[in-house]
Amino acid sequence: MKEIKAFIRPNMLESVLRALHEHPDFPGVTVSHVRGFGKVSGRPAEGDAGFGTVEVSKLECMVDDGMAQKVADVIREHAATGRPGDGKIAISTLNSVIRIRTGDSGTSALQ
Repeated sequence: MKEIKAFIRPNMLESVLRALHEHPDFPGVTVSHVRGFGKVSGRPAEGDAGFGTVEVSKLECMVDDGMAQKVADVIREHAATGRPGDGKIAISTLNSVIRIRTGDSGTSALQ
């Protein structure tokens, strides 16, 4: 099982969510609105009260191993503008997933 975290531009969120929702086997996603900064030119100086942070949308999901690359591809395809700051996608291996309500574990906990 894999965990996917993606940091994307907020204005691209609806397009990405629509594309993920259309995939029949996609189990679900959690969205958070966070702030951060990357290593880009033109970032405000240290004296800026916000430290040069910008709002980004963070998507998190857990999927079967075989679905991880497809999900990452869908996110990238629908989040890309071709400009710096489009975001990042991270894929990590999960050792275990347990559904709280039923106690199901493994891939059955993802459904």
